[in-house]
Amino acid sequence: MRVGVIGTGIMGENHVRVYSSLAEQCQLIGIYDNNFDRAQEMAEKYNVQKFDQLNSLLAQVDAVSIAVPTKFHYQVGMQCINHHVHMLMEKPIARTVSEAKRLIRSSTEKGVKLQVGHIELYNPAIMELENVLAQEKVIAVDVHRMSPFEPRHLHEDVVNDLMIHDIYILYHLLKDEILKFYSMGQIMDDTVKHAIVIARFTRGAIAQLTASYKTEEKVRTIRVITEDAFIQADLLKKNILISRSTNFFMNPWFINYHQQNIVEKVFVPHHGSSPFYCVNFPLIERWT
Repeated sequence: MRVGVIGTGIMGENHVRVYSSLAEQCQLIGIYDNNFDRAQEMAEKYNVQKFDQLNSLLAQVDAVSIAVPTKFHYQVGMQCINHHVHMLMEKPIARTVSEAKRLIRSSTEKGVKLQVGHIELYNPAIMELENVLAQEKVIAVDVHRMSPFEPRHLHEDVVNDLMIHDIYILYHLLKDEILKFYSMGQIMDDTVKHAIVIARFTRGAIAQLTASYKTEEKVRTIRVITEDAFIQADLLKKNILISRSTNFFMNPWFINYHQQNIVEKVFVPHHGSSPFYCVNFPLIERWT
């Protein structure tokens, strides 16, 4: 497959780097960026051709990664559709719902594949969390996605850049639609840098999402309260803890404590093998 990359910022460079390592699967034809200096830098760094015109690149490829700012997604996407070039679009798909619908409709009509980079759905912890929740009735979810501030965040909206991941993750895990939501945010440098959303889903589950560029620690956690368990997932450490209450007591004649609850540790593999469970048995409370 002949591929190209449109937009060579931080995310665009990631696409260039990965395509460059996949020589047996695809051929990286070239890159385009309207910042010609940046494009030249990437061309020299990865030994790839730089195109000065987008249409020239599109005429020579089968598919592209699109990593330009969101406000240009619709314009660039329509150019790709007109050239019958398949797309992997960085999230979010577009600036507005109407632009997104037009992109989807046009790509479908022309037989062009349009994929959106909802990469966190392929995080092994999310994939296993979906399996864990399959047999659970969810009451509430608490999600935190927070990062230290970096210069590249100066003009970034934390909702579009970070919280959007957790919005599509919740749709995927709960398989439900948001009924209503409330939001608050702190605006700094003319963009939202810290945001909180409280949402209720149609089947009754509630969720709180927090996204921030103002923490000194990088945090990616999902905590789920169900009717029978408390589930904690760390998306960075790739682990899941499941706390369950127990309905039985050990014989007090032979031991001086009773069992309080059981914690299951789900070890999530980084690659294709199946995860396995380890039970900490028991978490105990000593008699006093």
